[in-house]
Amino acid sequence: MVGYAVDDDGRLLISVKSYTAKWKNALRQPVVSLTVPDGRAHLVVYGKAELISSEPARSALTAQVFAALSGAPAPEPSSIVEMLEEQQRTVLRVTPEKAIFHS
Repeated sequence: MVGYAVDDDGRLLISVKSYTAKWKNALRQPVVSLTVPDGRAHLVVYGKAELISSEPARSALTAQVFAALSGAPAPEPSSIVEMLEEQQRTVLRVTPEKAIFHS
């Protein structure tokens, strides 16, 4: 399970660590899928992932994800750069191409 946010263009923003299989698989093959569960029903989203690992985009997008998860205002991107480096955090920005709802 991962947290995510949706940007103004309808793309999914996912904060991941650069040493995880999620990141490495998207790096190798940027065509991805993800499932959004809702009880027994779920939505499967297919799309292309853009891998974002450099500043300033990484910290700005991660701040959006953290805000969506916490419900609090987004932190200033400059205030989280050190933490992102320490945790080796990156962002997958997924542009949906197809979605299927299963109930």
